[in-house]
Amino acid sequence: MTVLIVDYGMGNLGSVRRAFEECGADTQVSDDPRDVAAASHIVLPGVGAFRDGMRNLHERGWIAPLCDAACGEGIPLLGICLGMQLLASRGFEGGEAEGLGLVAGEVRLLTPSGGMRVPHVGWNDVQVVGDAAMFHGLPDGSDFYFVHSYHFVPADVGVVCGTVDYGGEVVAAVTSGRVWGTQFHPEKSSRAGFRLLRNFITA
Repeated sequence: MTVLIVDYGMGNLGSVRRAFEECGADTQVSDDPRDVAAASHIVLPGVGAFRDGMRNLHERGWIAPLCDAACGEGIPLLGICLGMQLLASRGFEGGEAEGLGLVAGEVRLLTPSGGMRVPHVGWNDVQVVGDAAMFHGLPDGSDFYFVHSYHFVPADVGVVCGTVDYGGEVVAAVTSGRVWGTQFHPEKSSRAGFRLLRNFITA
């Protein structure tokens, strides 16, 4: 098993790699899309704006390999934070841009009610929706660490497997087939986050 962590110039690669290694996975951080061919699992991390992320993926040749791996070959893919947002059809941070289209939906500015601040930064409990493998072994209401100003609005609410209350219900996690996405950072979320990562590498 090799977990490929995609380096497209916008991820906190070190902490993601260390977290997976602590979970017992062999990891490879790569800026070469050809390495997708040898991967058993793929992780798309990310910090920054949607449009910049998609531009970097295009320029570095990642789009077709990632989509082929996830859709054609069924390789498990986990998008974290911006990486989850890039799974969407379209996003608006930094200007409108098309996404990977692996999970239909849009990424829009977070507009919480009740005077809640943007960006959303800190620990919040996630409410589990359904029986997604992502949250197996985790109690409802487990705490995860968030840092984001935009949020995922899916075309089909059936893909939502976790939500967080932040001045209204916000999508915290999605799953579509073997494509998973977390708005929070599991690699920074202590035991709950590491359990989720273990669930991913055994999916």
